[in-house]
Amino acid sequence: MVDVPVAVSRGSESENRPAVRRLSAHRSSGLVVRHLVLVAMAALTLFPVLLVISTALKTPQDVRSNPFGLFSSFSLENLRSAWTVGQFSSYLLDSVLLSVPSTAVVIVISTMAGYAFARLPFPGRSVVFYLVVLGLLVPFFTYMIPLYFQLRSMGLLDSLVGANLVLISTNLSFGTFFMRAFFSDLPEELEQAARIDGASEGRIFAQVMMPLVSSGAAALTVFTFLSNWNNFLVPLLYLPSGKYRPLTAGLYNFTGGRSMDIGPLAAGTLITIVPVIVIFVILQRQVTQGFISGAVKG
Repeated sequence: MVDVPVAVSRGSESENRPAVRRLSAHRSSGLVVRHLVLVAMAALTLFPVLLVISTALKTPQDVRSNPFGLFSSFSLENLRSAWTVGQFSSYLLDSVLLSVPSTAVVIVISTMAGYAFARLPFPGRSVVFYLVVLGLLVPFFTYMIPLYFQLRSMGLLDSLVGANLVLISTNLSFGTFFMRAFFSDLPEELEQAARIDGASEGRIFAQVMMPLVSSGAAALTVFTFLSNWNNFLVPLLYLPSGKYRPLTAGLYNFTGGRSMDIGPLAAGTLITIVPVIVIFVILQRQVTQGFISGAVKG
C-alpha cells in the first residue's frame, strides 16, 4: 500500500517534466528578448553622448574628415578653443552661481515646509498645502512675461539675485510635495519619544527626522540641481544684457556663426554635461534609494 502512491507520484513527476522544461525555455527566451531590448535602448541613449565626447576630443582635421568615427584621434585643441575663445570658463562660473545657491535654498525651504505640512498640525494646513501644490499645475509660460516686468520694477532684472529667485520659486512646489511624502511615512513614535525626552521642535527636525529622510533630500538635491543647471529660458529672459551667462545660454551664443565648427561646439557641450555627470555619480546611491523609497511610499 505504500509503493503505489510512490509509483504514481514518480509517474506524474515524469509526465510534468516536459511542461516544466517548456515553461523554463519560455521564460529564458522572454528574458533574452527583454535584455536585448534594454541593450538596444541603452545603445540608442549612449551613442549621442559618446559621439559628443569623441568629437570634442578629436583633432579638428579628423572631425571634418570622419565626423561619425568614435575616438579615432585624440586632441585637446577643441577644449582649449571652447574654454578660451568661447569663454566657457566664465559661463561655468555663472552656472555655478545660479545653480548652487538656488538649489541650496530650495532644499532648505522644501525640507522645512515638507516637515511642517506632514508633522505639525496647524489651522488650514491642508488648504495651504494644496495652494503650494497648485504651483505644479501652473505652467511657467503663463506668468514669465508679467514676472519680467515685476523683476524690472523691483530692480532685480539682469541680476543673479533675481534669476536665483525665479529658479527657487519654480522648484519649491515640487520640492515641498516631494519631501512631505517622506516625512509623512515616518512613525509618530520617534517624535513622541523625542518630545518626552524634552527635545525642542527644531531639534526633533534636525537630529531625529532629517537623518531618516536623507536619501529623499539627496534625490531632491540632484533633481533640483539638474533642473537649474540645464535651465535655458530663465537666464535668457531675466539676464538680457549678457553680463551673466550660464553654460546653456553661453552654448547658444557660441553657435552663432559657428555652424560648421563642430569640434568646439562639442567641447562646449562636454563642458556643460561633465559637472552633471560628476554630481550624479557621487550621489548615485542616495538618488536611487530616494526614488525607490518615494515609489514605495507613493
